[in-house]
Amino acid sequence: MLILPIKKKWFDMIASGEKIEEYREIKPYYRKRFETIGLLDVYGLPVVNKVWVILRNGYSTKSPQIEAEVTLDIKEGRPEWGAESGVEYYVLKILRICRVPNEAPLGSSIGMQ
Repeated sequence: MLILPIKKKWFDMIASGEKIEEYREIKPYYRKRFETIGLLDVYGLPVVNKVWVILRNGYSTKSPQIEAEVTLDIKEGRPEWGAESGVEYYVLKILRICRVPNEAPLGSSIGMQ
């Protein structure tokens, strides 16, 4: 499963359901990772797939983490959620949270189901 570290501010907003998108720069580093888990095709275009990823608050294996079901799109992000205005990103749309250890019950969901 792909593990993506995120800052505490964004982690908390995702855990609360306030933020339903996570952004990654369009670079070869992320392209390869998203291709590997089936979110991008060999041409770098988003595929209509849902996959599970781990969003981790930091880099330590002991850091709080969320398992989230996501889809991928390429578009401009929302500045209030950390995106730079006018810039396109890989946008992970968070459909459902499977687990937020020590913070919410298993199966809590946000956004679309």
